Amino acid sequence: MTNTRCLIIGSGPAGYTAGIYTGRADLHPVLYAGAQPGGQLTITTEIENFPGYPNGIDGTAMMDELRQQAERFGTEVRHGVIETIDLSQRPFRATDDHGETIVAETVIIATGASARWLGLESERRLYGLGVSACATCDGFFYRNKTVAVVGGGDTACEEAVYLATLCAKVYQIVRRDELRASKAMQHKVLTNNKIEVVWDSVTTEITGDETTGVTGADLRNVKTGEVRHLDLAGFFVAIGHTPNTAFLNGQLQLDDNGYIIVRDPSSATSVEGVFAAGDVCDPNYRQAVVAAGKGCIAAMDVERFLNQ
Repeated sequence: MTNTRCLIIGSGPAGYTAGIYTGRADLHPVLYAGAQPGGQLTITTEIENFPGYPNGIDGTAMMDELRQQAERFGTEVRHGVIETIDLSQRPFRATDDHGETIVAETVIIATGASARWLGLESERRLYGLGVSACATCDGFFYRNKTVAVVGGGDTACEEAVYLATLCAKVYQIVRRDELRASKAMQHKVLTNNKIEVVWDSVTTEITGDETTGVTGADLRNVKTGEVRHLDLAGFFVAIGHTPNTAFLNGQLQLDDNGYIIVRDPSSATSVEGVFAAGDVCDPNYRQAVVAAGKGCIAAMDVERFLNQ
């Protein structure tokens, strides 16, 4: 059994930043890195928009530096997964995938959100080589090139409009014969001469290889069966994200999409002593620098809570 003043669950920018700040506050936090240590950034080839890296940095390298910084200040980073947690009373009790029990006075949940994917083998193989789930993160690499966005909701439309400011042409691939986005977002897409909506279509294959990256996509019309190939340099999947909150088993207040609700501007959740940071409570921005800032907020909230 391990006793700690602060248990941090998650190891992305939010989790590691929370570790840095709680460590510097002499709280001796225990941080569980989860199934994907470092989070989604570890499968990103290069990060150019995180402050302090004027020449960009490999995602895995950046997260390794954040981990080292957290450990420097006394954060105990464990390579494991919190499988269950009881938030019914303080101190809270959690169990990891090795059967270890952790008793914590406070908890910071920074488990992030996972992008929803189409389920294609080529999508997994070419992730980071032209396939992306974040136009804001990666759109810069496709200036004056042709790209595609999959999805018909607000997120997909926002991504398409954003990419149209950078790219020569944007195809928006929509499974139905209408957009699900708000009327305002629909108008922005349908009146943008750089965006071509490909209706009633699904992607059957993303073409390319590990050397050249994405070169195109094969589509099938769901009504006619007609097959079409698009020549592309980038392929953006925008069919939503799933917050990693299943392990909480309904013990915290969540919104309709499963994101943890926090009492802005703080990181406090519906359970006293439990705080949240990063993409697990942020359906809007999903940026590393924002997550890091929220991790700082959560750590400071924990320190103030324990000092009360």
